[in-house]
Amino acid sequence: MLIAAAVAPGQQMQFTPGSSAYLDAPRFPSGTWLRQHFDKPVPHVELQPPIRLPDFVTGNKLELSLRSYLELVLANNTDIQIQKLTVETQRNAITRAFSAFDPVATTSFRSTRAKNPTNDALAGAATLNQLTQPFALNYTQTLDTGTSYNVGFSANKNSTNSAFANFNPSIATGLNMNFTQPLLRNRGREVNRLPIVIAKTRLRSAQFNLSDQVMRLLQSAELAYWAVIEARESLKVQEQALQLYDTLLKRSQRELDLGAISPLEIYQPQQQYASQEVFVTQARYRLAQAEDGLRRQMGADLDSQFRAMPINLTETVLPPADERPIDKEQSVQLAIQKRPDLRATMTSIEVDDLALKQAKNSLLPDLSLTGTYTSSGRGGPFYQRENVFQGDGTSSTIVSVIPGGFGDALNQTFNFNYPTYGFGLTLRLPIRDRRAQADFADAVVSKRLDTLRARMTEQNIRLDVLNAVNQVENSRASVKLAQVRLDFSQKRVEAEQKRYDLGVTTIFFVIQAQNDLVSAQADLVQQSVQYRRNLLNLERVTGQLLETRGVVID
Repeated sequence: MLIAAAVAPGQQMQFTPGSSAYLDAPRFPSGTWLRQHFDKPVPHVELQPPIRLPDFVTGNKLELSLRSYLELVLANNTDIQIQKLTVETQRNAITRAFSAFDPVATTSFRSTRAKNPTNDALAGAATLNQLTQPFALNYTQTLDTGTSYNVGFSANKNSTNSAFANFNPSIATGLNMNFTQPLLRNRGREVNRLPIVIAKTRLRSAQFNLSDQVMRLLQSAELAYWAVIEARESLKVQEQALQLYDTLLKRSQRELDLGAISPLEIYQPQQQYASQEVFVTQARYRLAQAEDGLRRQMGADLDSQFRAMPINLTETVLPPADERPIDKEQSVQLAIQKRPDLRATMTSIEVDDLALKQAKNSLLPDLSLTGTYTSSGRGGPFYQRENVFQGDGTSSTIVSVIPGGFGDALNQTFNFNYPTYGFGLTLRLPIRDRRAQADFADAVVSKRLDTLRARMTEQNIRLDVLNAVNQVENSRASVKLAQVRLDFSQKRVEAEQKRYDLGVTTIFFVIQAQNDLVSAQADLVQQSVQYRRNLLNLERVTGQLLETRGVVID
């Protein structure tokens, strides 16, 4: 879950997309291992309600500064939660990459009873009755050096009614150890740990992509904030205009009642007032629509308590105070250093380099050194016999019985009384290896593609930054011009009103001047908000948005 910390002004907002480098994989036979493999419940996905919304309720209103709003977005925005989960799959891939070095233990036991008629006297019985009970235990593991080894223990208990058996039951044990060490292909830690390094590199790439997506989502969320501001200020302008037209209509009505104007001149103020009422109604609905989008961004639409609660945004639309020109080349270089999408692309090139090492390793001949060591033992009661092969067909005579058992077999095995050992070399030489050649060629092509994508991304970044800088500077100039227009529109209204009072002009010119004033006020609001949007876009394309908003991704 994305965690947005409550912070004081000047501090940073943080959220943590994950808590560990990779999953915890317990070892057998710990209690955690047993619980995970035998008592692990089926996960139940439960969506949590939005958090921290009550912290910003003041006087039955949701009062939000831009910073408070972004905290709620980080804590509750569903799109950001979805993006966070894309990192978790790459985090799990690291654990999966370690699985190549996980040891495996295999054990087996079998009990077999067999009764068979015999065809000759050497079988030791007319009906041969045998009980065989083999047991085996093996431990296998591959080390990150490429060495694979196997340690196995076996025991076999065999009981029979044969008159010729010296050990009955006979117990045979064996200890087997063998290893294989690659000498060319898959030799060394660097090659065998490449999948782990690739998984970690892809995790870094996913984290860069997460930063890029969070930055874009924050931009979208902040645009929704400024859309509400713009709709709110536009509604104020339209309401002020409605008051002006209402005042003008009432004055015209009094003049009509006094006979100062013709009845035909009352229709224009009435029509202007009715039209302005329509504009006010439309502005209110636009504000309601913008507020609904704002609630969606911070998760307020998920809680019935906040779906219809009034929203009070404390930010104001102010003209730009920074008049310094923006250095375009410096902004481009800053974007190349900070843009997470470019850093993700450069990380892909690192993955390509690792893939080339893997492909080059696959081209090598497979030369391996093998070794084996076996120790065996024998145990059980020993029956010393005489007259084993009597001609009259009578059974042999048991002279004495020497006690023995499983301990004798183990003692002989682990004292290595009867060893067998050997070494060998195995060479697998591909006469033609088209698959490995094609894989290597694909790795080269992939690196070339990612290198070209990196250059294309740099080109796009340069163009984005230049366009964003031009838009910001254009907005600055537009705001200044809108302020000048508003000033002249105000003076014109005052002048037309005085001329109308002196009777040297008509109501038409007064209404026209008021329309121009309303248009100038609305244009100043629009240009001021557009400046905020363009400045926000510049911070995003230069990769500074998270930093300037105090957001840190851990």
